[in-house]
Amino acid sequence: MEILTVKTPRWFVRRDIDGLFGLFLDNLIQILLIVNLCQGVLGFSPSLVYGRILPGIALSLIVGNFYYGWLAYKQGQREQRDDITALPYGINTVSLFAYVFLVMLPVRLTAIAQGVSSEQAAELAWQAGLVACLGSGLIELVGAWVGNPLRRLVPRAAMLSTLGGIAITFIAIGFLFRTFANPVVGLVPLGVILITYFGQVRFAIPGGLLAVLLGIGLAWGTGLVSWDNAKFATALQPIGVYIPRLWLGDLWNSRAVLLDYFSIILPMGLFNLVGSLQNLESAEAAGDVYPATPSLAANGIGTLVAAICGSCFPTTIYIGHPGWKALGARVGYSILNGIFMGLLCLTGTVAMLAYFVPIEAGMAIVLWIGIVIVAQSFTATPSHHAPAVVVGLLPGIAGWGALIAKNALRAAGLGTPDKPLTPALIEQFKLSDTYIDGAFALEQGFIFSAMILAGITVYIIERDFRKAGYWSIAAALLSWFGLMHSYRWTVADTVVNLGFGTGTPWAVGYILLAILFFYTEWLARRQKGNQKVVPSSSQDAFDGNLEK
Repeated sequence: MEILTVKTPRWFVRRDIDGLFGLFLDNLIQILLIVNLCQGVLGFSPSLVYGRILPGIALSLIVGNFYYGWLAYKQGQREQRDDITALPYGINTVSLFAYVFLVMLPVRLTAIAQGVSSEQAAELAWQAGLVACLGSGLIELVGAWVGNPLRRLVPRAAMLSTLGGIAITFIAIGFLFRTFANPVVGLVPLGVILITYFGQVRFAIPGGLLAVLLGIGLAWGTGLVSWDNAKFATALQPIGVYIPRLWLGDLWNSRAVLLDYFSIILPMGLFNLVGSLQNLESAEAAGDVYPATPSLAANGIGTLVAAICGSCFPTTIYIGHPGWKALGARVGYSILNGIFMGLLCLTGTVAMLAYFVPIEAGMAIVLWIGIVIVAQSFTATPSHHAPAVVVGLLPGIAGWGALIAKNALRAAGLGTPDKPLTPALIEQFKLSDTYIDGAFALEQGFIFSAMILAGITVYIIERDFRKAGYWSIAAALLSWFGLMHSYRWTVADTVVNLGFGTGTPWAVGYILLAILFFYTEWLARRQKGNQKVVPSSSQDAFDGNLEK
């Protein structure tokens, strides 16, 4: 008699250590960015960063990581599986930069221009960030109830290729550059990761841990990182115990920011919502099906917790679930990440950890995640949809290229009040046959344009030209309101330009494209209806008469 064994998930498995290192490093990089940008760009004091912002981040990460770990455990019990992987969760990188440079920095500079002290200007900028974060959380929470209909409408190739574009550019290429900038340190950890997860070779300790330890040893041994008494003393200064607080009064006092910067908050909230939907689709393609509404609602709640408790930075379901799953991570890596990140943020030990563990030590894991996501874009979609996947990758690549171009201009000394970025630069780029204005247009709302262009291509392949036309109309509407393509110049950047008719040229282009699709649909139906079987020769006709 055959005995059936019921599989149940475990709270912790050995490979959760590998998943922890990858997710922890990803979160740590975001925290370090926040500390550096808040102190270096916004002029926030250490007490503001370590006493208010980081405790708020800690609670948001604890809430989200614990919930998604619990959700994975319960989902595994329902499905009687022990191989389910929790959704990765952390701080949204795009919103981080958007709220620093497009909300908090303008508020601070305006306040200083009005004669407000630097300390008070920093306080006002922080309050503005809280309101922006709150608005993003509300959009994500409300949008949780439209998640399932959106998933049914959008082809998988459109969802996954958009993530692939982000992964190959904003995740993989940057770390690849960093690997070859420091090859003695970077190549060996990368080799360990590839051998472990592509070559299926088991070392005495988990491959992710081995890669990090080798990276630390090589970084310190080769002099890439060296002892510095002053830097070490600086890293020790913030260490303490920071208790989170509620900042409802500060939110209320700055409520006007919600309207003043609605053009930034709305697209960022929608960006987070759509990005989280795509990550749920990515998880399903990897074999783990999660309910959309509670998953998205928890994401919004995590962002609201961040805002109420002092953080200016929204959280999100992370890109990379297939990578964590391929690493062998299950439930425990998410919960452990919440615990460790919470302790770092609540004790101010972030700077000390960053001092001893350089980014080069763990970047191979993040590079691996990017590779897996791009590969999934092709392997988890029908093979004949491959052209649509390629089309969906292009806007993300264009957005990354625009970012690199602007970084190069700023490195050359432009992007300052004395030498601002101006439209005249476009003509200079065209002299070298580089239409950088097209890259700037694709950069704005590229998560929408990537999904729409890939979706249109899917329906062209399927010869469903009517649906392709509907998607073109949707693109025209988004462009008309400035959610895609439309941009305006600031001193150091090109940013989204929301408003009625701000994207008119692109809206008109998409409408003309829709007309073409509807005409093609009519033409295809007419040709199909007029098809007749015509004898190929007189002999065929004679044979046909005999048969009659």
